[in-house]
Amino acid sequence: MKYKGTENFSHNQPDKLGVLITNLGTPDSPTSSALRPYLKQFLSDPRVVEVPRFIWWFILNGVILNIRPSRSAKAYASVWTEEGSPLLTITKAQHSALAKRCEAEYGDDVIVDFAMRYGNPSIDEAIDRLMAKGARKVVVLPLYPQYCASTTASTFDAIARDFTSRRWIPELRFITQYHDNPAYIEALAEKVRAHWDKHGRADKLLMSYHGIPKRYLLNGDPYHCQCYKTSRLLAEALSLNDDDYMTTFQSRFGREEWLQPYTDETMKALPANGVTAVQVICPGFSADCLETIEEIGEENREYFMHAGGKRYEYIEALNSDKNHIDMLFSLIKQNLYGWSATQENTERAERARQLGAKQ
Repeated sequence: MKYKGTENFSHNQPDKLGVLITNLGTPDSPTSSALRPYLKQFLSDPRVVEVPRFIWWFILNGVILNIRPSRSAKAYASVWTEEGSPLLTITKAQHSALAKRCEAEYGDDVIVDFAMRYGNPSIDEAIDRLMAKGARKVVVLPLYPQYCASTTASTFDAIARDFTSRRWIPELRFITQYHDNPAYIEALAEKVRAHWDKHGRADKLLMSYHGIPKRYLLNGDPYHCQCYKTSRLLAEALSLNDDDYMTTFQSRFGREEWLQPYTDETMKALPANGVTAVQVICPGFSADCLETIEEIGEENREYFMHAGGKRYEYIEALNSDKNHIDMLFSLIKQNLYGWSATQENTERAERARQLGAKQ
């Protein structure tokens, strides 16, 4: 077996510490031809769709991939910018800000990179870059505040799978969640307060999270509970009463029951219950993307206004806000604690040369 990273390996290379931030992913362009491989990679992940592989293969390849790419392409086209996908653009900004913070704190001992679980830049490519630069200890920070097997665990799967093809596996610290981190909660609260200062308050604040099938919760996934804890802590930080806010779940597909209450059905029902002004925040999204900009910002607005609503406002994700970067950097710093970029490579290189290594 030929392992990755052996072609240009040098025993003289200084050891570094690596940081890898990841998010879900995005197609390369808002076209059907780009959506098809992206959706196939995403929906082929057994962590995302827990259906027997034989059955799901026929559903995915025979039905979904012949219908959904064109529909999804239209939705992506509505949010695409000159810089490309909003998720990719924002993740690049987060990466740049965190790289600057790490450089100021650690000099060139720490290397920061980013990747997408699906699409590009891939996790394999990011690990290649980190290892090529000498990263021997790596902190991985998936930008999912609430742990879910479909997102967080899937990221771990991809990293573990990449490691099976490497001779030298780095030490690994993997951050699984930060749903109740005080700095995260305060960053969310500041985002809401800033919106209130500019626009005033509405009748109700909705906290909408990405949904998962209810079956996943019943099988032990902690995501549902962590979402509700985030909502409770955010409500406490904002001094909200129980009637002032709601937790809902969006982005479901398929026929089985998902986590409830559903965001779209809630929007359709609220005006009839006397709630005609709502503000929506998505605490589970670390960066704005299709599911926040189009689904929450546009689609659910239409549901609410058509049902009799008078005022609807989406509060942007934390994105690359300073409070968010400060919080993410604090997580990275905590997980780098006790690690150092060693100088063992000098002795290692000399021993290798004595045994015939060329570099």
